[in-house]
Amino acid sequence: MDEAMSKRLLYILLILTILTMIGCETDKVADTGEAEASNITSEAVEGTTLTVDEALIGASEAVEGSFKELEEPILTYEAEEGILNGVEVDSETEGFSGEGYVTGFDEEKDSVVLTIEAPTEGMHHVWIGYNAPYGEKVTELSINDQPFGEIVLAQTTDFTELNAGKVLLNEGSNEITLLSDWGWYDIDYVKIQKAEPRAEHQIEAKLVNPNASQEAVELHHLLVKQYGKAIFAGQQTLNNALELGSNYGKMPAIVGFDLMDYSPTRVEYGSTSDEIENMIKWHEMGGIVALQWHWNAPADLIDSEEQPWWRGFYTEATTFDIAEVLEDPQSENYKLMISDIDAIAEKLKILQEHNIPVLWRPIHEADGGWFWWGAKGPDPAKELWRILYDRLTNYHHLNNLIWVWNSEAPEWYPGNDIVDIVSVDIYSKPGDYNPVNSHYENLVELVNDKKLVALAENGPIPDPDLLQMFETHWSWFNTWIDDYIRDENQNSKEHLKHLLNHDYVITLDELEQLRHHSEN
Repeated sequence: MDEAMSKRLLYILLILTILTMIGCETDKVADTGEAEASNITSEAVEGTTLTVDEALIGASEAVEGSFKELEEPILTYEAEEGILNGVEVDSETEGFSGEGYVTGFDEEKDSVVLTIEAPTEGMHHVWIGYNAPYGEKVTELSINDQPFGEIVLAQTTDFTELNAGKVLLNEGSNEITLLSDWGWYDIDYVKIQKAEPRAEHQIEAKLVNPNASQEAVELHHLLVKQYGKAIFAGQQTLNNALELGSNYGKMPAIVGFDLMDYSPTRVEYGSTSDEIENMIKWHEMGGIVALQWHWNAPADLIDSEEQPWWRGFYTEATTFDIAEVLEDPQSENYKLMISDIDAIAEKLKILQEHNIPVLWRPIHEADGGWFWWGAKGPDPAKELWRILYDRLTNYHHLNNLIWVWNSEAPEWYPGNDIVDIVSVDIYSKPGDYNPVNSHYENLVELVNDKKLVALAENGPIPDPDLLQMFETHWSWFNTWIDDYIRDENQNSKEHLKHLLNHDYVITLDELEQLRHHSEN
């Protein structure tokens, strides 16, 4: 045993002895504590004298140092040392590590392959050093020739590092491949570190609305209680949920609905909807209601052959400028915006009257920019979210809503005080059932593991075996419509059958018993 470790063990022995003295001979230690500690120290280490305080500090440092020595090492692999396919090494942009970086990702098959030496088999954290000066980009990650999903590279002005989640590595040599996808970014390095088992979640079982209905509180409590133990199956549209039941004998626990056709500028063109009736029907069947709103812009629809009125929630189909509208609350467009919210509130009140709690996810995918509510950046979107929360909660007294935010980007997050659950929408490549761990980890970090994390929309459904293996604890998934459960491309019949009958996946038939246990 080396000298440094011997000294640390001695400090720990000293503090244990002192604490024993304090517990057993309180009065004696109170009078002569320093002297006793000094005697013990002198006998243990000749010529050394420590006070109680010094021993406490020494022991603390010893324990901290010992734990640091036990941490798994972080191993760095420079991209320029990998196998390059259609890309090249450059050093023109400053701020990289090593001898350079890999650039030139401008074709679909461009890639860099790094050989990673893992000390042991198991889960490893992965970080990627990169630069993306031309806007948000995406790279495809593969491990040992197996696809492992897309990694979002946020726009940067310099080289930076992102957490790419966890991957399963074999002991010894492994290949990590970064494939172009959107391209036009630079890769600096990849880091790995052996991952420890996930610590217990610290979810706050409390809704942000202090007047939340009993039904909303009970639903949230149910989700919290199952978090990390199971995932709730979800499916967009009632018809598709019934289709799953008919084909596989199991229906999802959650169905996603949409208030799109209740938007006033769609109603003006004759749109009708039976979504409210469908939500009531699903609730009566014992299911959980999730709800979004493809909000047709309150005004300024382009309404052309290329951009018809019914596409009015897309940025390209309207000139409605949310940033400009928010700057002038007295403007006509601001008033129309509030009028739209009030119209939707009347529909939500019907659900409240039927005691239906709702996983409410308005202004979704804002950070994508393809919807008008996100087209002007994070600040207008966050302000709009706050307006929505205040108008629906404090003006219309809608207390049956559980507020689900839908972005993993920190700069878009509106705040813990008006968000109950965080979520993201992920569409992996067809047939790729990876656990989309990197997105999950980003959301856990965003809320410091204090709020539930959900996969609010998905194409291919993550394999429940992988979800457990990677400790990727999505609260629920919600698969998109029609071909995503039919075409055998996105989700095969074998995969859907495996998933809906999996012990880790909660379906409609299990909800009643779970609710009973949750209440007790």
